[in-house]
Amino acid sequence: MHIDHIGIAVTNLDKALKTYLALGLHEDHREIIAGFDVQVSMIHVGESRIELIQPTSEKSTVAKFLQKRGEGIHHIAIGVKDIRKKLNELKAQGVQLIDETPKPGYGGRKVAFIHPQSTNGVLLELVED
Repeated sequence: MHIDHIGIAVTNLDKALKTYLALGLHEDHREIIAGFDVQVSMIHVGESRIELIQPTSEKSTVAKFLQKRGEGIHHIAIGVKDIRKKLNELKAQGVQLIDETPKPGYGGRKVAFIHPQSTNGVLLELVED
């Protein structure tokens, strides 16, 4: 396992990206993820990434996050080899899952979220490598 990326909720993707570009980083990938009502920009930083996340709809959970907490770290994503196996292991150990089955995330990768009540207030995302 490894840290795949850190998700940062933003109100304006292009404006937020300017700061990372000023640091000498570059945008590797941008896409709209319809199932989550967001547009994301992936930025490589060493062996990990920063994911800037802008809601595309007011019904998006990211839009609700921004209304409640403002811009900032939304989640930490952990890369796993077999997401279904890991979800089953976590469920068997009593970890509260938001997603019991994976959903399509950025780049078509399988993702699932673990509830912050089980992770000391941090939203964790599992991403299948």
